[in-house]
Amino acid sequence: MTDTAGPAADASEAGTSTSTGTDIDPDAAAVGAAADGPPRITPTTRVLLHDLAVRRDRDEWIVGRMATRTFVALPAAGARAVELLGAGLSVGRTEESLRAETGEEFDIADFVGDLAALGFVARIGDHAVPDAEPPRASLPWLRPRHVRLALHPVLPLLVGALLAAAVVVLVRRPDLLPGYRDLLWSRHGSVVLLSGAAAGWTLLLAHELAHLVTARAAGVPGKMRLGTRLQFLVMQTDISGIELAPRRHRLTAYLAGIALNLSVASSLVLALAPTEPGTTAHRLLAAALLLALLPLPFQCMVFTRTDLYFVLQDLTGCRDLYGDGLAYARYRARRSVRTVRTARRGVRAGDRDDDPSARLPAHERRAVRLYSVVLMVGTAACLTFMAAVTLPVDIALLVRAVRGLGPGHDLAGNADAVTVLVVLGGVNVLWLVTWWRNRRSRRSAGAT
Repeated sequence: MTDTAGPAADASEAGTSTSTGTDIDPDAAAVGAAADGPPRITPTTRVLLHDLAVRRDRDEWIVGRMATRTFVALPAAGARAVELLGAGLSVGRTEESLRAETGEEFDIADFVGDLAALGFVARIGDHAVPDAEPPRASLPWLRPRHVRLALHPVLPLLVGALLAAAVVVLVRRPDLLPGYRDLLWSRHGSVVLLSGAAAGWTLLLAHELAHLVTARAAGVPGKMRLGTRLQFLVMQTDISGIELAPRRHRLTAYLAGIALNLSVASSLVLALAPTEPGTTAHRLLAAALLLALLPLPFQCMVFTRTDLYFVLQDLTGCRDLYGDGLAYARYRARRSVRTVRTARRGVRAGDRDDDPSARLPAHERRAVRLYSVVLMVGTAACLTFMAAVTLPVDIALLVRAVRGLGPGHDLAGNADAVTVLVVLGGVNVLWLVTWWRNRRSRRSAGAT
């Protein structure tokens, strides 16, 4: 996620439909509308599966359907059941094969029902299973073959070489490092604000396009849309399904936006070096350089699911680091409140069983508990900064802009006031509209 004076570009939203499975029966929910009730499944029933992708991940298997961007984590027995069913074996024969291979009993009929709910089954016996309409993708005309070079292994080396050249220039010319005054390249505040907003949104769009293009090269449709993260208005790219790609492709997709910002900033440094200080060209290049660099520190705010958050989630092997971390933080908060209220010693019997992280594998449990601390501290600090700094500044600027309107002020004063109201007020209104729209969408999805 990046942030440039209000608007922000979020990392790829991958993992929102992931579910972990500790048994052959996946505890998962399909994305989109579930299929109607399937016909009765008997031991002789055969099923036809949609085109599914399978990838091993540690002790589990990721199974998903790229067309609907629905995927689920299964144990080895679940992945084997999918393989046998896909090969044309009946439900009964699949159960027999699994019993012979593992020595355990499995209810494949229920498993087929779960797969149908996920949208993985095309036919059950002679009956077609209704299929939900696939989610719309951004730029559907863009095919993987058009952008396959985005995953070429040489590309990161080129980005690294460009960045190294810029670092060398900055070491030799530290005066080229931009400061906040470089944004004030014009004495007209409205010009600075409008140009900064235009450049910022252009960089945000390019940032998200980098995610989209890289994911599309890996065969993932991807969709860009507006969203909110705490007080930030973000542009985000949903590339659910990238989990089915090899790790190098996944990390490339997650880091594509940061790589683009670094490439733009490095190019601006190289262009800035030969320009004469004090000239309009120098001031414009310096302002653009600062706008390209400003989003990068924001990526460290992993508690808001930035680009680096998805890298962290992938490297730790967690299925839903944010969701599990939030659940654990709430559990700890409830436990602390109970302890204070009851003033009892030690841990109440049964609290351990209520711990939502207890069901996770050991490596995920450690990562989730550490992340929950980062989540609580980071969120609290972010909201405190908003209440103490951002909100008062916005209100002061809006009040000043309103007072600056009217016949008692010259044309330049009115233009500046209108610009502040349109740009700053527009961003805040857009945040509210986006937050409300997404909230209603989540409620509708939960109701269905």
